[in-house]
Amino acid sequence: QVQLVESGGGLVQPGGSLRLSCAASGVAFRINTMGWYRQAPGKQREMVATITHDGSTNYANSVKGRFTISRDNAKNTVYLQMNSLKPEDTAVYYCNADVLYLSGTATRSWGQGTQVTVSS
Repeated sequence: QVQLVESGGGLVQPGGSLRLSCAASGVAFRINTMGWYRQAPGKQREMVATITHDGSTNYANSVKGRFTISRDNAKNTVYLQMNSLKPEDTAVYYCNADVLYLSGTATRSWGQGTQVTVSS
């Protein structure tokens, strides 16, 4: 029912910044926790940052102080502001959302991913 579409990825130099966006579309009763995950080639997908409906955030230790997650509930959109980017941040970034429907059914939705490459 709910689809997530990421945008904002690209190529950036070390120390630069990018802002990722993820827009949720479709019919849902409530979108609870949303988050950003990333996966580099040959590595497991890892949590980058999550944010609850009320705005409580959690970050991976590797991005604390550099990344900021936020959301606009009116727009059903979650953002990831990435500053002081490092080459090790290079990965495909995926948006995630825990979706609750009026029926009580809960699902976890994933976006298609957006590539972030940090290189000089």
